[in-house]
Amino acid sequence: MKSDIEIARECRLEPVTTVAGRLGIPQEELETYGKYVAKVPERLIDETRVKNSNLILVTAITPTKAGIGKTTVSIGLALGLNRIHRKAVVALREPSLGPCFGMKGGAAGGGYAQVLPMDKINLHFTGDFHAITSAHNMIAALLDNYIYQHRNEGFALREMLWKRVLDVNDRNLRYIVTGLGAKTNGVTMESGFDITPASEIMAILCLAQDEADLRRRIENILLGTTVDGRPFRVKDMGVAGAICVLLKDALHPNLVQTTENTPAFVHGGPFANIAHGCNSVLATRLALTYGDYVITEAGFGADLGAEKFYNIKCRKSGLQPKLTVLVATTQGLKMHGGVSLDAIKEPNAEGLKEGLKNLDRHIENIRRFGQTVVVCFNRYATDTDEEIAYCREHCATAGVGFAVNNAFTEGGAGAVELAELVVRTIEENPSGPLVFSYADTDTVEEKALQVARKVYGADKVVFSAAARKMLARVNELGVGHYPVCIAKTQYSFSTDASAYGVPSGFTVNIRDIVINCGAEMIVLVAGDILRMPGLPKSPQAERIDIVDGEIEGLS
Repeated sequence: MKSDIEIARECRLEPVTTVAGRLGIPQEELETYGKYVAKVPERLIDETRVKNSNLILVTAITPTKAGIGKTTVSIGLALGLNRIHRKAVVALREPSLGPCFGMKGGAAGGGYAQVLPMDKINLHFTGDFHAITSAHNMIAALLDNYIYQHRNEGFALREMLWKRVLDVNDRNLRYIVTGLGAKTNGVTMESGFDITPASEIMAILCLAQDEADLRRRIENILLGTTVDGRPFRVKDMGVAGAICVLLKDALHPNLVQTTENTPAFVHGGPFANIAHGCNSVLATRLALTYGDYVITEAGFGADLGAEKFYNIKCRKSGLQPKLTVLVATTQGLKMHGGVSLDAIKEPNAEGLKEGLKNLDRHIENIRRFGQTVVVCFNRYATDTDEEIAYCREHCATAGVGFAVNNAFTEGGAGAVELAELVVRTIEENPSGPLVFSYADTDTVEEKALQVARKVYGADKVVFSAAARKMLARVNELGVGHYPVCIAKTQYSFSTDASAYGVPSGFTVNIRDIVINCGAEMIVLVAGDILRMPGLPKSPQAERIDIVDGEIEGLS
């Protein structure tokens, strides 16, 4: 089969003005970036249409290094819905350069179910990630300068909470010292870098309701604590307006199209293992304004992305999904069933059977949120009819809808079964009101324990001394009512990346806490998860190149 980028080049794209016109978006409202990309102003959101549309969340079983294909399914479902004459729009996150040049090589779908132009989307796109990186680091520079300029007046921070960010995997920058050398180089301090998707500015952009809300949230960013114990925020430096200027264009969602010219909003890109893992609220609302069915995804498995989609994004925005689609593959299930990575393409009935316990746990979790769930079996070339039949029968016994997705090889035609199942399920058995894992009034410790027990299957949560110090700060600031965003490995329900399947009886160790007063959530850093990833031994960058003017390796 052809590579993703070869397929992408063969697709005949429509001008973005045509794509927008079919949705009913006036051409004069667009800010175009070339022929096929445009920014759409959020003022076009119509709340009445938002409430009358059907929001569908696509999530997955616990991911493995074999891949799951959640983005491909999300795009494929939109294609399938349009094939059966439903007005569908897909709303996705933007890819990060880190994974594109590190492990994945691209994150715009795959095969005949992609968002296009995939090379631009995977690379610099409309500059949103650069704007977020610049805004975050501008705050860092302004803070360093504020400390430097006011140090003779007795101003100092007892505790610095604002690091820097970069949209590149760079382990050497995790911990650094700044201000070395002459006194004119600034005040010597410890610092470090997170990856841009972990930036609080990214979370703020994705949760902001409008420009005024963006400014309010930026003003409230907590930068540190002064020597006399007072919280020091962005508004104390008087620079929130300047940061909003840097984010002015980035706030507007991006409109592109799929391989079959289906409209797609691609905006924002927090990771689900170290952040809240959802595209922007504004892009989702715009999609709901113009589509009768809107498909969105949340990062990694349902224990991470879906949990945060419900407990953070929906809690704060009021969004209510009509249905959740849970993506599974035989290869992923076999790995969770104890089959080694090099043998998962071979038939293994016992491994498949054992791996279905992971699927069942995710179904149980999603239902606990009050959601109706259907299973999408994302088919690979090595899957057998017997394996598919076994999974279908298993889901039927559990009372869960089941459909096979072949969008990767067949485009929309390969997702018709899934599309029909989705429409039928929404009409006959839509999700009820969301049931959150915890109440706003619960303490941070109680919230963490509720998620750990109800979603992960853990016995208890233990906070380190450093984390308990930050818990005291949470209580001093009076922000314990914020939702929690647990950062942990994506490869297991537990914090042990090697614990596949459905581990139980484990402890979730919280080693640190990051207080996001602007994003209005408390990030709990669990296990050995890192907010700045490193590169693998053989990064995808070794295979990315430009040949005769064409980009290769983004697949």
